[in-house]
Amino acid sequence: MSPAARGAPGWCRGGLLFLCVVTLFATVDATAKHLVGRYPAPFLNAVRYAATLAVAVAMLAMSGQLRGRLRFWDTPHRGLLVVRGLMLAVVGTCFMTALLWMPLAEATAIYFMAPLMVVGLSPWMLGEKVGSRQWLAVAAGVSGMLLIVRPGGAVSWLGTVLMLAATLAYAMLQLLTRRMAGQVDARVQYGVAALICMVATGVPAPFFPPPVWPDMADWLAILAMGLMSAAAQVLLILALQRAPASRLAPLNYFHLLLALLYSALWFGRWPDAMALAGIALIVVAGLTQTLPAPAAMSTKRGIR
Repeated sequence: MSPAARGAPGWCRGGLLFLCVVTLFATVDATAKHLVGRYPAPFLNAVRYAATLAVAVAMLAMSGQLRGRLRFWDTPHRGLLVVRGLMLAVVGTCFMTALLWMPLAEATAIYFMAPLMVVGLSPWMLGEKVGSRQWLAVAAGVSGMLLIVRPGGAVSWLGTVLMLAATLAYAMLQLLTRRMAGQVDARVQYGVAALICMVATGVPAPFFPPPVWPDMADWLAILAMGLMSAAAQVLLILALQRAPASRLAPLNYFHLLLALLYSALWFGRWPDAMALAGIALIVVAGLTQTLPAPAAMSTKRGIR
């Protein structure tokens, strides 16, 4: 049996798990958009990350990481782990707050500039070489963003600034994760990030109490948002154990399709023609980063 045939079942399982991850994250975003108009973002994030932390503690306990306290706290790159956790807290806080002023589809499209920001930052943070094709993709992504957020358009500049901050933080998170790859257990990265996010969002939460406490339906929606986020993180680890990240990356854009559908069907808003053109440009630019160059495709076609 060829290597491609042996790897096919793993790729299929990894791909299906990753589609579940993308669906969960898109649903979390839509639920946040639904709730953030009635409840402060710090309050929602604190409850969300409390659920995430509970799942992280359970994972670490089952893996034996909590039995050896010194082994856990002697993990290498502790400083980078802290910065990574803070970046994730910035992502959650800025993304959710931006949804107060931005439609879901346009906000998600700007967020998907993160892979292009990774390309732009990787020469300085990772010492990686970036070619002209990658820089052209970055320029195309920025052009797409400007089509969405254009002078005189309906998209809020305040929401845009917050979403760009979330996007930059997410790009930094990816770069830090790549830098620690193979050196820090993924479950430890997840657990430390969950703890830092809980602290970072829990400290300001008492200063932003909800004007009216959630009813039972909203409490269930808030808790479901946290559990979906935690489940997505766990499934992401499982998916990456079964298929390479490079092959899963194009499936990320299913998230953007779901955001468009949620925006239209749940919130009754389709992006206008210019915004749709900008979204398409960001998708095309992002996909060029995940698909191999023509030369690479011709040399590797026989071993797929």
